[in-house]
Amino acid sequence: MTTSPPTARTAEVSRKTAETRITVKLNLDGTGVSHLATGIGFFDHMLDQIARHGLIDLDIQAAGDLHIDGHHTVEDVGITFGQAVYKAVGDKKGIRRYGHAYVPLDEALSRVVIDFSGRPGLVMNVPFKSGMIGTFDSQLAHEFFQGFVNHAFVTLHIDNLKGENAHHQAETVFKAFARALRFALEIDPRAAGTIASTKGSL
Repeated sequence: MTTSPPTARTAEVSRKTAETRITVKLNLDGTGVSHLATGIGFFDHMLDQIARHGLIDLDIQAAGDLHIDGHHTVEDVGITFGQAVYKAVGDKKGIRRYGHAYVPLDEALSRVVIDFSGRPGLVMNVPFKSGMIGTFDSQLAHEFFQGFVNHAFVTLHIDNLKGENAHHQAETVFKAFARALRFALEIDPRAAGTIASTKGSL
């Protein structure tokens, strides 16, 4: 049996700095529809995995200083996405809180575990086999997730267990993240109106 959240879990957040201008709109209880324009093709592809596998309707529009590199854009999208998720989740009543997923793609396999703990923390072990994936610097995956956890206030563990192709490694990471996120944010019908913590708050 499934139940719908009592209120719409949506958010819109904009962030403007001297380096980037970003707007994120999302619906945590969507169908996986995405509209993405960051100026970095592979990054858009990864964000689309979050929408599709997380069943999150996601609209991200970003204009950044790509003439320098993609660092500011990717990091600030992570920050703004984290802020939007935090806003949309609200008081966290009824959510499962924890989520995990294993996702394979050919030779690659990744595991992601997430906890909506209220305490930001990232442990990421992904030995990318290539520094660049198209025009995307593989190091920026860490910057995206660090920005996300700092502003969504979650604990996130990411491990690439196997992989020889950097594209495959990244895709398994983002897909596993999406599915772990989806499960953690599901409303548990047996815990309606309660907080999944002995402290009574998260």
